[in-house]
Amino acid sequence: MSARIFLFFSLISYLAFPQKVIVKSDTTNIRIGEQFMYQININDTANVILPEKIENLKSLEVVNDIEVDTLKNTLIKKYVMTGFDSGAFYIPSQQIFIKNRAYITDSILINVATIAIDTTKQKLFPIKAIQSEPLVYDDFKPYIIWVILILILIAVFVYYFVFRKKPIVDQEEPLVQIPPYDEAIEKLKKLDNKLLWQNNQIKKYYSELTEIIRDFIEKELKIPALEITTQELIEALSNLDKSETLQIDKETTRKLNSLLSEADLVKFAKSTPLSHEIEDDRKDAENILNDLKPLIIEEAENDELE
Repeated sequence: MSARIFLFFSLISYLAFPQKVIVKSDTTNIRIGEQFMYQININDTANVILPEKIENLKSLEVVNDIEVDTLKNTLIKKYVMTGFDSGAFYIPSQQIFIKNRAYITDSILINVATIAIDTTKQKLFPIKAIQSEPLVYDDFKPYIIWVILILILIAVFVYYFVFRKKPIVDQEEPLVQIPPYDEAIEKLKKLDNKLLWQNNQIKKYYSELTEIIRDFIEKELKIPALEITTQELIEALSNLDKSETLQIDKETTRKLNSLLSEADLVKFAKSTPLSHEIEDDRKDAENILNDLKPLIIEEAENDELE
């Protein structure tokens, strides 16, 4: 008796409050490969969230996902579906949200049947043997490439060992050694033509200027002037003077020390000398070369006499 009462009230509730979500299919029986329409009707159009795709399908496939349509305050979502395996398969329940409330649809059973073949009318043929495809260019391409490579190697071999002429050895002209003094003077002239300090490249100017002086001292006096500090260079020159190997004027040593110290301030302390100071340093550089030149020549002459 209680079961009948529950069923009665459920029927009354269903008639009074119609379902929000209804699912249906235009057919529940198809043959393999046939298509059918699966449709979801929602009796509301505001704040409806549909699933992006139908989940948990087994042996059924969605062929076409049709856009949502609206008809008389009802949202209609359609899917064209098919199946390629025989058997009975469920389109599972789907979860739909309407105004932040979840609704679960009913599942639908779809029967997929095989296509019956009347063997009395349709003659069966034996399985055919594997047929070989006709040869095409791509079949020979690897062999062609190898043949071309081998021919190239043979041509290179023949050219190298048969036709190649012996290279004519050009007699190199002996390099003219420029005296270090002349080389230094020439470098000073080129430095002047660059107009570095006039174009606000003072650091580069002093670097090249001191490098010319150091290179000259290194070549003439055999002191590693390009690799040692200013103080070490001045001490090395003082040692030469004390050993009476080379008598260097104290004024020349003072000019050299002053020039190298000024260059160090420009390069490492970002000092900026005035224009007349730069010009004076340029004159001192050439005077240092001129002061050292006669001393070096005199030393060389003394060595020849001995």
